[in-house]
Amino acid sequence: MIKLDKDEQDILDSYEKDEWRPIPAFEKTLKRHMEYAKASLHKNKRVNIRISSMDMELLKRRSAEEGIPCQTLMASVLHKFVSGRLRELAV
Repeated sequence: MIKLDKDEQDILDSYEKDEWRPIPAFEKTLKRHMEYAKASLHKNKRVNIRISSMDMELLKRRSAEEGIPCQTLMASVLHKFVSGRLRELAV
């Protein structure tokens, strides 16, 4: 029998409890994320910015939640903003 670590066991338990659901519009979602990856991998300019330590900490947390490097998240947000795909939420 294979010995699973805690994370692997949690995933197996979740799967066995039928908690997994398909991603809606999987092909569209996959294509969008592939475009993000291509855009973030094609880097030919360097930018240096100064931000508050609080904002940097929040960026690090969010990137960990998303499972992507912090600089990739920042590049993605900037790309979405300049391409008109980043929208303000109405409150």
